[in-house]
Amino acid sequence: MNRVRGFTLIELIVVLSILAVLAATAAPKFFDLQKEARKSALNGLRAAVASAAVMANGLATAQGFSGSTSVTVEGSTVTQRGGYPTGDSNGILQAIRYDTGVYSASSFVAFGSNPIDAYTVTFQVRAATTPSQCAFVYQGVTGTAVSSAYVGTPDLSGC
Repeated sequence: MNRVRGFTLIELIVVLSILAVLAATAAPKFFDLQKEARKSALNGLRAAVASAAVMANGLATAQGFSGSTSVTVEGSTVTQRGGYPTGDSNGILQAIRYDTGVYSASSFVAFGSNPIDAYTVTFQVRAATTPSQCAFVYQGVTGTAVSSAYVGTPDLSGC
């Protein structure tokens, strides 16, 4: 007589129970890794923005330019004020290359409509749970005095 070999119903239930327990413990770890990856990506972009600002400042200094003279970085003209890129599409956004599919950047006048006021760029991670709370700010130099640009501490609460 031929016996059909296979799994019993009890064996299948035990295996499915084990898989369910593994899935229940592994899924939160996976989602936590995504959050940590978004935090790391934002911190990496922040470091790149700070480096680009310092690089543009160093390039202007090396070429003997004054604080508000534009410099050319990799073929792009970068508008500067106070020796650092301005916080707009002609300044820091020209000095840095970033993946627009991963990050968004929005620019606005930080202190009013006076052209001397600093423009600010907010960088956000698009895939974050709350993009406005997974972000940091770059602010160009305010006023006419030579000072330093500001790269804010990232808000990681919504990543």
